[in-house]
Amino acid sequence: MRSPLRKIRNGAVALGTVFIAAVLAVRFLGNYSWLDSVWFVVITISTVGFNEQSDSSATIQLITIGLIILGVSAAAYTCGGFVQLALEGEIENVMGKRKMAAEISKLKDHVVICGFGRLGNDLAEQLTYRNETFVVIDNSNDRIAESQDDGFLCVFGDATDESVLNEANLAEAKAIVTALPTDAQNVFITLTARNLSPNIQIIAKAELKSSCKKLRQAGANKIVMPHKVGAQQMERMISRPTTADLVELFAEASNLDMELDEFPISEHSDLAGKSLADSGIKEDFNLLVVGLKNPDGEFQFNPGPSHKISIHDIVLVIGDVSDINRLKKAHA
Repeated sequence: MRSPLRKIRNGAVALGTVFIAAVLAVRFLGNYSWLDSVWFVVITISTVGFNEQSDSSATIQLITIGLIILGVSAAAYTCGGFVQLALEGEIENVMGKRKMAAEISKLKDHVVICGFGRLGNDLAEQLTYRNETFVVIDNSNDRIAESQDDGFLCVFGDATDESVLNEANLAEAKAIVTALPTDAQNVFITLTARNLSPNIQIIAKAELKSSCKKLRQAGANKIVMPHKVGAQQMERMISRPTTADLVELFAEASNLDMELDEFPISEHSDLAGKSLADSGIKEDFNLLVVGLKNPDGEFQFNPGPSHKISIHDIVLVIGDVSDINRLKKAHA
């Protein structure tokens, strides 16, 4: 079956051919002027029509009959291509949105990214590398199209609107990131998200230090100030360049087989109650334990071999990615 674009092209060629041939025929066979010939052909193809009784010669009448049949057919064929193109595009658009909405409605423990600007785009790439499922929300058609081209699940709309957040299945999400341009927008999204999902983790972007308190009051768990993070990295590059290189390598996880990762201890883990020396994390998996975080949020860095691992602790380890994955698989 011919595509709508080919149908439009072929119809336009046929219509143009009929138009030119008809103008020439009327001009030379009917002895009309060029203007009258064009006028005659246009009003015929447009089906404006003439009187029921024609004063034209038999030759012109035959030309008119052929022109009506061929011209109107070519015009209808071309218009049909445009209609088909419009309908197919609209149907495909509607079906694509419904399919994506169905996929989003089935998600669980995903991340909602509000804003697909520079920060949101980079975050999406990092989450993709980590095999994390996420949904992008943005009110720009261009940015939504860009996210779709990248294969991301997305919702078009204003992230400050509750209905849009619900479209992203916020109730089943484990975290939401507010990365909109203004602090006011991020505060409003934080407040809305906290009301919709009391237990969700909210990570908010802030441009001004004065906005951090408002974001905390609105319910943000973590606040990121991009310019402050950049300044800290620049300071490391100046005063501790090797440390800065190491931090950058760990930040760009795809560039290094080594990784800093965390391993939560559940009530079913056989590591609970064991000391670090007996856990086998170092001997069996060749991983270095750099710290632990207890359920109260307190960190203990560089714990000794006799330190006991407790339920709901989070163990921070450094090592080869494959070894970390082996640890998670063995003691999940």
